[in-house]
Amino acid sequence: MQNTETTLKLRLWTVEEYHRMADAGIFSADERVELLEGKIIWMIAKGTAHRSAVGRTDYLLKNRLGNRAWVSIQDPVKLNERSEPEPDIAVVKVDLLDYADHHPTPSEVYLIIEVADSSFKLDCETKGKAYSKAGIIDYWVVDVIGRQLHVFREPAEDGYQSQVIVEADGIISPVQFPDLSIAVLEMLPLLRVT
Repeated sequence: MQNTETTLKLRLWTVEEYHRMADAGIFSADERVELLEGKIIWMIAKGTAHRSAVGRTDYLLKNRLGNRAWVSIQDPVKLNERSEPEPDIAVVKVDLLDYADHHPTPSEVYLIIEVADSSFKLDCETKGKAYSKAGIIDYWVVDVIGRQLHVFREPAEDGYQSQVIVEADGIISPVQFPDLSIAVLEMLPLLRVT
């Protein structure tokens, strides 16, 4: 019997090649793409709940952390030579040059947060595996549909060894800032009261 399945060999891109493509104008100004595991992927359009959760979480973290960390929104993080995603929120070490000469790398990352509405599977599985492989010790996915927080810790080559789901009324602390208590509700979009 003949095998009808074909395994395609993909040509994977490096971060350097990805930057050269951007510099050459291959991506138009309105294209939202990111490099993950050597593949250029389209970033999913943001809905209002997504935007609200990102804004609320950014405001919360900047106010609570003050000068202890740098909080960036949808800016690149260089995980390795083949991955440079743009997480919704990255909490990174303070850099004297404000990252003018490089994007944060895993050794500079305290926490990465992705906000998921239609991107839940991508954020938990594909991005989760890439973040784990890079050694990101604390990765959270804010599920705006299920109104939960998925917390991934203990990174390994094949994915996170620990995943905990924290309900909307729960409290969480980042690994690097155990003194900081965050209510999951503070990150979720507000619900309209009828």
